[in-house]
Amino acid sequence: MFGIVHFPFFVAAVFLLNVTPGPDTAYIVGRSVAQGRGAGLMSALGICSGCCVHTIACAFGLTALLAASATAFTVIKFAGAIYLIYLGVRLAFWPSSKSEAATVQTGETPAQASRTLRQLYLQGFWTNVLNPKVVLFFVSFFPQFVSTDSEYKAFAFLSLGGVFIAMSVMWCLFLVWVASSVTQRLGGTPTVKKWLDRVVGSAFVGLGLRLAAVHR
Repeated sequence: MFGIVHFPFFVAAVFLLNVTPGPDTAYIVGRSVAQGRGAGLMSALGICSGCCVHTIACAFGLTALLAASATAFTVIKFAGAIYLIYLGVRLAFWPSSKSEAATVQTGETPAQASRTLRQLYLQGFWTNVLNPKVVLFFVSFFPQFVSTDSEYKAFAFLSLGGVFIAMSVMWCLFLVWVASSVTQRLGGTPTVKKWLDRVVGSAFVGLGLRLAAVHR
């Protein structure tokens, strides 16, 4: 239908890809463990929104152009790496990150809580959009399930992207629920929370360094 082929294999592959640990999984789990369920949820929604951008770009050929450009790939790679390292350092060491870590659990006003959640959403969004590995994934994976002679290629890509995002959202919500339960069991003492922030922040820095080393 609409040029989509081997759809059952697509669904099975997406499921396996979702349950395989990767940078997005590490980011969501890290936020959920260090900052609670609200932070994990907004981070997950931000990452899935980034996938919407990649889906649209893939449907209209922009992803392929980006992947083919060494300069564009390098710029996005280092932008994403620097951003992840910045978030990691901020979470681990900067006092200002405490306002983010508190999320909506420390008596913030509704306006402050809304601003905090919006920041977490945008951070998840940009970590996904600025990840060149996601660009390469979309440009190499999705075309395998679209017929080359289809008259509806763009619609086929958008449909596959919708399925991919829906499955990813369900998996991410499950991750948030499981990971945030760890925080509840460990307790909310300042000492535990401080070390969780530092561990997760260090993990973000590691993800950023790893991203900087990615080759096309």
